[in-house]
Amino acid sequence: MSILSRLLSIALLAAVAIPATASDVLWTSSTDQQRWLVRSDVKVTPFEQDEVNDVMVTQYKEQQMLGFGGCFGELGWDALQLLDEADRKAVMRQLFDANDGVGFAFCRTPIGANDFARDYYSLNDHKGDFKMRHFSIDRDRTGLIPYIKAALDVNPQLRLWACPWTPPTWMKVNNHYATKAGQGNGYPGPDMTHGQDQFILKKKYLEAYATYFSKYLTAYRREGIDISMIMFQNEPYTINIWPNCSWSPQGTRLFLGKYLGPKLQKEHPGVQMWYGTMNTNNLDEVLQVVADPVVGRYIAGVGFQWEGKDIVKPMRRKYPLMPLMCTENECGSGTNDWAAAEHTLDMVKSYIDSGVNAYMYFNMVLKDKGTSSWGWDQNTLVVVNSADRTVTYTPEFYLMKHLSHHIKPQAVKLKTMGNDESMMAFRNPDGAAVVFIANKSANAREMKIAVDCKVLHVTLDAHSFNTFVVK
Repeated sequence: MSILSRLLSIALLAAVAIPATASDVLWTSSTDQQRWLVRSDVKVTPFEQDEVNDVMVTQYKEQQMLGFGGCFGELGWDALQLLDEADRKAVMRQLFDANDGVGFAFCRTPIGANDFARDYYSLNDHKGDFKMRHFSIDRDRTGLIPYIKAALDVNPQLRLWACPWTPPTWMKVNNHYATKAGQGNGYPGPDMTHGQDQFILKKKYLEAYATYFSKYLTAYRREGIDISMIMFQNEPYTINIWPNCSWSPQGTRLFLGKYLGPKLQKEHPGVQMWYGTMNTNNLDEVLQVVADPVVGRYIAGVGFQWEGKDIVKPMRRKYPLMPLMCTENECGSGTNDWAAAEHTLDMVKSYIDSGVNAYMYFNMVLKDKGTSSWGWDQNTLVVVNSADRTVTYTPEFYLMKHLSHHIKPQAVKLKTMGNDESMMAFRNPDGAAVVFIANKSANAREMKIAVDCKVLHVTLDAHSFNTFVVK
């Protein structure tokens, strides 16, 4: 550690005499027993060149952060409808208010049904309507649109991106929303296979589907909702019982390069097209699309989830300037406990250390056990208890608040030194340093954290999340 300390004298700001007081530091701590506690028991001393510290924050800048967010879904809005208006608004403030809440800045919404919709639907279920004359967002007005507008009421600067889980079924080779039989979904089989195109790759279908995206963007804009970014498919490599659609790299190149990319560029030039959401750990499958000279000129970024986490780091090395995103956390099994939050932390840190610019949680609000229409219990940030219509904020809510509340959009990640596996640091646009560090052990831990020519002397509670904002 003494070698690291000497290196820190170079990596930190010029070591000049700086008054060091606890008032320079805002420390927020959470355990399973006591959450979001603002603490004052931090000792601050000036950094000394030969001092031995546990971890340290350098001035070396890594990627810029676009923000943190979650995904809107019909079952989330339905859960919120169990609450009275005051309680519902309180939940939305806790999720989207930048001053008092999590302060989500960049969220996702499905185009049609996702796996936490009430049931299957698309925005045009009229078979053979290639001109999209029957395209309609009427269904969205019963759930997704009021949910998004409630968020925008709290944070009008909220950015939004959209992605379908499935095209209309009449555009698919098996005329079904799923790729696998199960949970009474009526899928006739056979199951689709990895890398197989479920979409009908004929010109009139591809043209119609590009029009479907364009009409979606226009219709939402007319509702006062601007979508700034599109991804073409949720998990094109999944084979499952809920709404999805499998694609091959060849089919994807055809659709993005010849149809969707040109359509967006012509009719919605302000909307970015990202490639995602990629749930493959085969980098070559991603590069077959991104490196294609025709498709590549339309792609503004790449989104990864689930198996995709394994290839974020090599993707960042190959494309150091391309924006990357974690598009969905690993969703758990409805336990909503501290262990699940620590697992999510591992995923957040893995993605951010690998180079993503944004991190998306999935369901923000669900009722009870978080059961989907297809029988999958998932974790959430906010649980609405249907029996007594009360609200519970889960450990993962506090984890995301420790991050999103303090790490502002356009913050840059700072390289850290030391052997602590649960530490991340950032520089906010206002110049403040933000240091997140967790203690995942069963014992309290004394630590010395060097940042901005100061040393923070702290004792981290067992199984705790901690964020330090250093002026």
